[in-house]
Amino acid sequence: MKRFVIIVLDGLGIGAMEDAGLLRAGDEKADTLGSILRDCPDMRLPALERLGLMNAYGKESPGMRFSPSANFGRFRLMHFGADTFMGHQEIMGTRPRKPDIHPFQERAEAVAAHLRAGGHEAKIIQRQGLKLVLCDRYVTVGDNLEADLGMCYNVTAPLDFISFEKECEIARLVREVVTVTRVIVFGGRGNTMEDLWAALEIKEGRFIGIASAKSGSYERGYQCLHLGYGVDGRVQVPALLNRAGIPAVLIGKVADIVANDTGKSISCVPVKACMEHTLEEFGQMEKGFLCTNVQETDLAGHGQSASEYRRVLEEADRGIGRLMEAMGPEDVLLVMADHGNDPDIGHSRHTREYVPLLLYREGMEGVCLGVRNTLSDAGASVCRFFGAEMPENGEAISNGRLYVCGAQ
Repeated sequence: MKRFVIIVLDGLGIGAMEDAGLLRAGDEKADTLGSILRDCPDMRLPALERLGLMNAYGKESPGMRFSPSANFGRFRLMHFGADTFMGHQEIMGTRPRKPDIHPFQERAEAVAAHLRAGGHEAKIIQRQGLKLVLCDRYVTVGDNLEADLGMCYNVTAPLDFISFEKECEIARLVREVVTVTRVIVFGGRGNTMEDLWAALEIKEGRFIGIASAKSGSYERGYQCLHLGYGVDGRVQVPALLNRAGIPAVLIGKVADIVANDTGKSISCVPVKACMEHTLEEFGQMEKGFLCTNVQETDLAGHGQSASEYRRVLEEADRGIGRLMEAMGPEDVLLVMADHGNDPDIGHSRHTREYVPLLLYREGMEGVCLGVRNTLSDAGASVCRFFGAEMPENGEAISNGRLYVCGAQ
């Protein structure tokens, strides 16, 4: 057996990065794990404690101590801001490019013109002096109102009236002429254009778009695709492993946002389901890579609930403990996060924080892995472990003397 597993505890930051306040005002106070422990001082996470969560954090709590046997460190975020989508592209080996941040107003005319040049009917719709685009009667293009404003655009449609494939074709044309972090294309069945227009919202007098939660898109037949800025799946871990004949399995939100065209992707949200799928796939795999995203941690941060965060972490910890028991001498487990999401900071957005690097391999104990400059070191370590071509970004994790995830 030779398996490499990455578990991403989405949003579990361990303290603000040095540049947090410069890039995201207020984030210099962020400390996701610290907030949870302050509100839930008796929280116990035995598997994560053994892996060195407190070592990586740099402090003990009443319920959890440093682990002398842990192999631990920290990751810096290389991508701009604190974004789940770009965080996972970075993990998989993408070298982040700095996106632009601006309201859709600044690109509406250019988007409409590009869509027309691509053979589509596109017109500008104005509400309270703000512009969004309506394409082929059923596809709206405007600001994403859920992420940091100005970072993403939404392409939205009721899928009873236009196919998702056609909507994606339109979204790819939008992606060609905008430089924000993401273009998110989504839709569902059972809703109409009237439902979309009823969900139209304006924020800060500059941002206009369809509020996704109010659009009815999630209720039936929901489909979604994220198109990232500067993201090329051909140089990411799943594609590189496939070319080397190594299977790759993605579970949870990572299955929705990372390309894995020839591998297996299992989309799910509940932490129990994510961990059960992980254990099942791990048990069936003799050689290969498995990455699981635990999204409910991030959702607890968005809900500003430390107690819910605790519940999800305890559930994930039980699954991680079971996984460690099933691991063989050649297997590697890496537990990490993609950004922070401090439940006590006073807003419901992600926070720019260091994230833990917790590595387990039989026979390896007490190794300090330091501070890694990019999340891509995780993906680079996977490729080195299997002897595959390296991704475009990142270096395999070492302690300065030897690599910890590959043949020595």
